[in-house]
This record gives sequence, C-alpha cells and structure tokens, in this order.
Amino acid sequence: MKLAIAFTLPVLALTLLAVQPVQCFPQYQAFVEKNSGRSVNCAMCHRNDDGPTGTGFGQIGSLSQDDTNQLNKARISFEPGSTVDNPILNKFGNEIIHKIGMKKFLELLSDPGKLPQALGNKSDLDDDGIPDAQEYLDGTDPLNKYHGDPLKLFFINLNRSKFQILITTVAVLLLGYGLTHLLTGFSLLTKTDESK
Repeated sequence: MKLAIAFTLPVLALTLLAVQPVQCFPQYQAFVEKNSGRSVNCAMCHRNDDGPTGTGFGQIGSLSQDDTNQLNKARISFEPGSTVDNPILNKFGNEIIHKIGMKKFLELLSDPGKLPQALGNKSDLDDDGIPDAQEYLDGTDPLNKYHGDPLKLFFINLNRSKFQILITTVAVLLLGYGLTHLLTGFSLLTKTDESK
C-alpha cells in the first residue's frame, strides 16, 4: 500500500503539472521589491525577463520536446539535490531548486523572507563576494558580478585588492621620496655651480 502511494503521488503531481498552466510566483518578487526598494523582474530566477509564459526564449511556448520533458522532470524535483535543470529557469533559479527542492520552495511562498536562510551563504554564482541569498534580499542580480550593492562591492573589492593597494601605495611613497631627494640634489648642484 505504501509503495503504491509513494509511486502514485509523483505520477499524479506530474500529471497535474503537465496539464496546468505555468504558475509564476509573484510572492518572491513582491518580497524582494519591498525588502530592497528596487524594482526586479522575472529575470532574477527565469531565463526570460517576462517570466515563463510566452513564446520567447526560455519560455514555455518555445521549448522543444526534449526541453518540455526536462521541464516536467524538474517540476517534480520535490526534494533537494536534484540534478535536473529546468529549461525556463536561469542558473540562480535552478540553484534554488537544487539547494532546497520544489517542496520547500512552495512551502516558503507564505514567507518568502525565509528563502535566504534556506539557501545559506555558501553559494555565490557570480563570484562577486556577495552570497546569492544576500543578493536576493538586496534585489540585485546574483548572476552579474558588476550588479550588487555598491557599498558592499566597494568593501569586498577593497579587501580583495588590499595587497595591490599596499604595493601601489609603497611604490608611490618611494617614488615621492626619490624625487624629493633628486630635486634636493639638483638644487645643491645648482647652488654649488653658482658659488664657483
């Protein structure tokens, strides 16, 4: 009996998802906009700025049969650790589902502010030094290393470049020291020549 239920539930879920229209999850977008004060669109998680519905690139209407099969497999990735990539999601959207699973993602619809905690701070897909979970809170693009909170990016880049900054500062100070002594030497030579 348990085996039949365990088999029937995923098949039922797949069937329902296959016949139902694609749903967007505006709760996440609304939370990000309210929390960050920035306007964001579907491109934070989807391949297309306008979301999954339509016939454009990365939208349901443009998918091949293989992509549609991939989409249906991804829709039933209820548990974390899925290796299926959803063809309508971008790298960040797929990372969310890989990390927490579709079941947890749907549970968090009632409280989208808990998504960063579920994601953790280890993932940084654009390697800008700001974790993806923080970029979600900030309303910045987690796939663009040049798009982040300016102050955070400044301090992160300052920290990353501290050795180069130190070397450059020392070089400029030594250059200034050397030029000062060179000019002092020329001045002494000029005075010596005038005294002759």
